[in-house]
Formats: sequence, structure tokens, C-alpha cells
Amino acid sequence: MPLSCSGLSVAYGPRLALNAFDLTLGKGEIRVLIGPNGSGKSTALHALAGLIAPSGGEVSVGGRAVASFSRRDLAKRLSFLPQQPAAPDEMTVEQLVRQGRFAHVGLFRSYSARDVEAVRWALDSTGLTGLAERNLRELSGGERQRAWISAALAQEAEILLLDEPTSFLDIGHQVEVLDLICRLSRERRVTIVMAIHDLNQAMSVCDRISLLDKGERVFDGVPADLAASGLIERIFNVRGRFVTIADTRAPHFDVELARH
Repeated sequence: MPLSCSGLSVAYGPRLALNAFDLTLGKGEIRVLIGPNGSGKSTALHALAGLIAPSGGEVSVGGRAVASFSRRDLAKRLSFLPQQPAAPDEMTVEQLVRQGRFAHVGLFRSYSARDVEAVRWALDSTGLTGLAERNLRELSGGERQRAWISAALAQEAEILLLDEPTSFLDIGHQVEVLDLICRLSRERRVTIVMAIHDLNQAMSVCDRISLLDKGERVFDGVPADLAASGLIERIFNVRGRFVTIADTRAPHFDVELARH
């Protein structure tokens, strides 16, 4: 069990942003968190990453409480990519990816052959080997996002947490990033938890899906069961229907728009 939490709650002053959230993941699983704005998705990811002290409950990595890890030791096991990470535009792709080795290299050690190989693997896994010497300013949106994912992979963490990894990307770049996520799960057995707004993207890539509303988990299961539950229409206050598209295993939600 790479990652789990039980009764996880987070409060911001008097407001309960996440209430008694439970999650258990298997190795190589892709779990997607969906929900309206303010439903607790980002809060859940930050708490899972150990970046927010919960007001209740506990997060465990490999059966050990996250709170018991040092930041360096936790970074060897878990990598978190926020919505809008920032780095100097003049930094090269390879320099950014090398930053992912901080947990292994430390402040005063030189890079070992193992570190060099990890950076090479991360660049290769994300299709960025040919762009290693490019400055970040020269990259497209999809390439830049892949560079950040590459830096996360260089940590060699078995768990990857992603907060809206396809936001602000055009459709082509969204597909690039989602395809990479699927390959990491399938080929590298990386366990992935990500928050995402696009329902159909979420249902197409996940093994299981968790729906949050007002800090509460209101559904946890496979996409087909969510499609049959009626919760999407109720929680998001939309009208529509789920359809099955040929050659896909995931249900697709068609929104019913008002006609004039």
C-alpha cells in the first residue's frame, strides 16, 4: 500500500476545508480527484504531500505516518507538483530536472553516476532528452509541464501527486501530459493521484475516481459506477448524459446545453 489516509481533516480557521477524507491506493494506480471549485481537491493533495498539518486523521506512506518522515526522506518516496510551479526562464530543462535530485544529493555532495542516470532516465521518460539544453522560456506549454514532471520523476519517488496538471494547456498539450501519466503508471508502476477539472479526461485515465463536494468525499469508485450514480448532474448542477464511445472503456459525459 504505497499511500493511504484515514479520517483526514483540514481546517482553515473555523472553516473545515476537508472532512474525514479516506483514501487507499495500490501500486501503479491512477486516482483522480474531481469536484467543484472549493471542494477540497487541492487541500487534499497538499495534506497528502505533508505540506499541511491536518486537524484530524493521518496520512501514511508505505505504512508509515508522513509526519514521521524528514522532508528529505519523504521526497525520496513522494513527489508533489503544484498547479503553477515557477523557475527562472533562463534555467535549462536539464538544470530543472537535476533539481529533482536534491533529496538524494544534499547540499554539499557532488552528483554521482546514480544521480546522472536518474536525470537521464527522467528526461528520456518524458521525451525531453533532445530538449535538455533548451531554456525554459523556449518551451511550449506542454513541454514545460513535461519538464516539471520530469523533475518530479528524477526524485525516483514511487508516488506522484499532481494538482491540475493540464490547466492552461491547449488540447494537444493536454493529451501529451495525460499520455505521459498513463505510461508512468503502466510502465514504471508509479502511483499517481491528481486533481483535474475536466471530467471526461479524468474518467478516461483513472483506475478509480473520488468526487469531493464542500470538503466531503461523496463518491469513491470506478468511472462506470460514478456515471450511473447521478452525482455528476447533482453536484455540478448540470444536465447531461453519459454515453459510451467506441474503442474506449470510459463513459463520456455530454452536457445538455440550452437551445435558443
